[in-house]
Amino acid sequence: LNNMAKGKSIALLLSDSEISTQQAADILNVSRPHIVKLLKNGIIPHRKVGTHRRIKLDDLLSYEDKLKKSTRKNLNVLTKEAQKLNLGYE
Repeated sequence: LNNMAKGKSIALLLSDSEISTQQAADILNVSRPHIVKLLKNGIIPHRKVGTHRRIKLDDLLSYEDKLKKSTRKNLNVLTKEAQKLNLGYE
């Protein structure tokens, strides 16, 4: 709803939908080559259709959730360290 209020376009997809690498990059706000690297390294599951890679939306959203949790955890660690060192973060 926030995106719609800002005049941005939105798309509704079924959770079992398959998306392209460009769509995945747009969802995660990263480059398409970064997505391809994640796929090649087996970090995000995918399948090939001819020469094209297809990613299940569920798998991409699962990866995004893990990434956000890891980021949150790391930021909490950094905040605690900054507090121990009395760097002005509360």
